[in-house]
Formats: sequence, C-alpha cells, structure tokens
Amino acid sequence: MKIVVLDGFTLNPGDLSWDNLYSLGDVVIYDRTTQDEILERSQDAEILLTNKTPLRADVITQLKSLKYIGVLATGYNVVDIEAAQKQGIAVTNIPAYGTDSVVQMTFALILELTQHVQAHSDSVFAGKWAESKDFCYWNFPLIELAGKTIGIIGFGTIGQKVADVATAFGMNVLGNSRNPTEQSHRKNFQWASISEILEKSDIISIHCPLTKETEGLINTSNLLKMKSSAFLINTSRGPIVVDADLAEALNKGIIAGAAIDVLPVEPPSKDNPLFSAKNCIITPHIAWATKEARERLLNMAIENIQYFYKGTPKNIVN
Repeated sequence: MKIVVLDGFTLNPGDLSWDNLYSLGDVVIYDRTTQDEILERSQDAEILLTNKTPLRADVITQLKSLKYIGVLATGYNVVDIEAAQKQGIAVTNIPAYGTDSVVQMTFALILELTQHVQAHSDSVFAGKWAESKDFCYWNFPLIELAGKTIGIIGFGTIGQKVADVATAFGMNVLGNSRNPTEQSHRKNFQWASISEILEKSDIISIHCPLTKETEGLINTSNLLKMKSSAFLINTSRGPIVVDADLAEALNKGIIAGAAIDVLPVEPPSKDNPLFSAKNCIITPHIAWATKEARERLLNMAIENIQYFYKGTPKNIVN
C-alpha cells in the first residue's frame, strides 16, 4: 500500500524514527503540505496520515484510491468525516497519547503564574539580587496552591489526572463533565455547574473538547463571573476562549492572569490582542509535544494501520 504523510515535521522534526512506518508499505513523507499540494501528493495514496492538514470533502471525493485516513492527533476536525464515510474511507485518531504531558504542562503554567520563576530568574541575571539590600526579594505576589480551589472544565482522562496532581498540592477540586462518573474516592472533590466553577474557583483549567456548546465558552459574560484574583488555564482547544474578551478582562483586572497553550488561529496573527494583555502567558501549542508523547503517538498511528491491514480496525471515529 502507498502511505503518504502530509505533514510529518511537527510530529517528527528529526528526533524520532520513521522506520516502523516504512516497513508497512511504500511510504512518502512530506514535512508540510499546502492546500494546493494535497491532491497531487495524495493522488495514488491508499493511506493518508495528517496532523493539521485539512482534508475536506472536495479533496476526499477526488482521491479514488484512498481507503484510510489516520489523524496524527486526538482531535479529528481536520477531516470531513461525513465525506469520508460516504466514500467508504476509514478514519482513525490517536486517543490519550499525551495525557501525562498535558497534565505536566498544565501545572507548569499554573506554577509560572503563581511563582513567576522565569521572571525572577531573569531579574537575578540582570543584577537585581546582587544589588539588593536584603537577602531576598520578590517582584510579584507569591501564591500557595494548598487550600485553593481549582475548577476543571472537562473531567475526562486529562481532567481527572489534573485533579490527582491538584490533590497532591492540597487543592480542592470542582469538576464539570458532560458525562459525570463515580468520583467518591476523591475526598476533596465536588461536581459543579459551569457557573459554579466560574464563581468559586481560584484557578480554572480547561480540558473539554471543542463542540458547538464549548466554542466561545470563555467570553466576557463568563469572565465577569470569575474572581478578580482568579487565573485561567487553557491547554485544550483555542476557540473555547474568545481572545479579545480575555485580553479585555486581563487589561481591566477582571481576572488576575491567564496561561494558554492554544489559540483559535494557529499560527496566530501578529495583532492578536492577547499579545499585549497584562499577566498573560502564551506558549505555542506544545503541551502535547514531549518526545515521549510524540513517540507514543507515532507508535499508536502505526498500530492503527496494522489493525486496519488485519481487517480489525481500532480507534475508528467514523
């Protein structure tokens, strides 16, 4: 079978091996593929792998040899699922490969907001400690997590692991999920509505999927419900947060700070309002991108193809 990878660079910029994929067939790997290049590069492919390169209906219907689309991510909105279904094309994704990495990043962002590690280190290297009259100093309020309340919007696999780590820090946990599950083992936990989470949390961390209900969820109306001392964390999906509304809330002191790893448009435009917002940390969608998580993703993608070859496909989303 001919296997084409449309955008392999982000997954593997050179620190992973493609060898196990090459063993599955005739493999062609492109670092990046523009919309204008998709048809030419995919024309004879029976298997297409894509991370963020969109495969829309007008493209899918022209790929007569295509039997399988593997999305190199958990979210699969880059593929027109209905069009693939009509063509009899299987579509798979990679679930839960990056849970530990996303949880780790979530707390890296939380700790940066509460401890300002980099800013203090920068000030030391700029000479401020050497010139200090006192044995120590701090440029920002330092905030202890113990006893604080974290509200987790989206209490699936990642949200629950965030709760585990929050518990280790001595935090109280409020959770919200479309499908609440048994959590009686959590003595510091309560289910809560979105409104309750917004009103009661010191930190809100978003871990829900992007749906019609969650798109634009964090807007001016809901930001106004939050404590003025609260922090917002988003390592989930960019469009859940309205950039302009969050920037305004930060600049007006409606909330105290935000740390986000995702934006509605990626890469963002240079005039994104969050770039000039107060106490806002932005990272370039890297929560998923530890080497360990990317290696798991690649191995799971290869396994998905192997199961498809056997006639027992797994992780099918259509």
